[in-house]
Amino acid sequence: MISIRLDGAADPAGTVACPVGTAEGESTAGTPLAVLPADVAAEADAFLVATEHKGSAGVVQTLPRPLREPSKVLLVGVGSGDEAGWRAAGAALARAAAKEAALTVLAPADLTDAALRGLAEGLWLASYRFRVAEEKPEATPKLAEVVIAVAGSPEREAALAATRTVAGHTRFARDLTNTPSLTKTPEWFVRQVRERAGDGVTVTVREREQLEAEGFGGILAVGGGSVHEPRLLELSWSPEGATKHVVLVGKGITYDTGGIDIKPNDAMQLMRKDMGGAAAVVGALLAVADLGLPVRVTALAPLAENMVSGSAWRSGDVVTHYGGLTSEVRSTDAEGRVVVGDAMAYAVRNLAPDLLIDLATLTGASRIALGKKTAALFSANEELIGGFTAAGAAAGEPVWRLPLAEEYAGDVASDIADLDNAAGNPGTITAALYLREFAGPLRDRWVHIDMSSPSWSAAPDGELTKGATGWGVRTLVRWLSTVS
Repeated sequence: MISIRLDGAADPAGTVACPVGTAEGESTAGTPLAVLPADVAAEADAFLVATEHKGSAGVVQTLPRPLREPSKVLLVGVGSGDEAGWRAAGAALARAAAKEAALTVLAPADLTDAALRGLAEGLWLASYRFRVAEEKPEATPKLAEVVIAVAGSPEREAALAATRTVAGHTRFARDLTNTPSLTKTPEWFVRQVRERAGDGVTVTVREREQLEAEGFGGILAVGGGSVHEPRLLELSWSPEGATKHVVLVGKGITYDTGGIDIKPNDAMQLMRKDMGGAAAVVGALLAVADLGLPVRVTALAPLAENMVSGSAWRSGDVVTHYGGLTSEVRSTDAEGRVVVGDAMAYAVRNLAPDLLIDLATLTGASRIALGKKTAALFSANEELIGGFTAAGAAAGEPVWRLPLAEEYAGDVASDIADLDNAAGNPGTITAALYLREFAGPLRDRWVHIDMSSPSWSAAPDGELTKGATGWGVRTLVRWLSTVS
């Protein structure tokens, strides 16, 4: 990660960035070009007029000044100057200054903690890289240090440290999701998390023998066709004095062929991302622990490979879940809800949560409904809906409430079992109604988030890079910071 530090006495030399806002009559949302020498400020002001820079968030205009100091001025838009605008600015600077060794950002003296968080988050997340093969030196970004030219204070240093923690675990979630499934087996996933878990985090892993003994029939069925055996990963953070217990469940299909109901080739290309929910809940818990938040959190990641073989599950099978509910298998390509159901039932029966939250890359239908960037949210609890909507908006990970429409509840029932695992359209809603059956008495304290589309970005976009987004880590941490 880029090194970011605060220094109110930083010299505006080399490559510098100056924020430009959209406030009427202001060229710089609180940062005046007066921080620069008068002749440079005048030159930059004239350049803003000539380029018609409107201060739109994330827009960068480059003023080169060869053989002079500063040698380059990046005029970056911060919009209205809110956190989202500064996040967009940080992301734009990470790309515009990628070939520079260092960058100085001329921040306003009254830079808020929220603006600092946005700026740093944009820099750290947009500079993320993932490659399996070695990259050519000329293609490798050089930006190693960013100095934010603003006076440090305990509050600002704390805000920067917290942002570094959350961004680091978001990058970890991206790493987990981007890793090809030739490497990323359930066992590998567990090993990565064990290595990263710090003090205060308890790690428990159930392997096949224990899953069989305890009756996790959903996880076993989905993972039965692979030589890479399934796991149930459980992480726990239980600080002294915590009064609320939140259980997070994340879908962890490390590769999804669709099973015997096999996907077409083009639909399989990105199926290494089908454990994005597991990556998110794990990343969030690790961040919560590193931040020392005063809320008890358990993260459950049911991990399995949905493969084709002689031991694979079949359409027409009946699966007995943890706790006794049964599912008729109408499609082996509707596997995520089957493993998440097992983990939810285990949480309800054994962990006594106050709140139950699940995240899953569950349905393609959610993309049809809400597009590429917005996750579908389901809950009957207005307070939880409001809390997650606010947290997602603040984090730049929007969610939109969809209805738990009762007129489709009957479609989730099976003639020969309790539930039908593939009740059909509207697919995002029937999948949520299926999972609701596993919430038991926590139905009114349960949230389901279908984050299939925003878990992956097809191209660089703001703080997102091409590939896995780590969606959910930032939203969960923001929301958990409000739970007490």
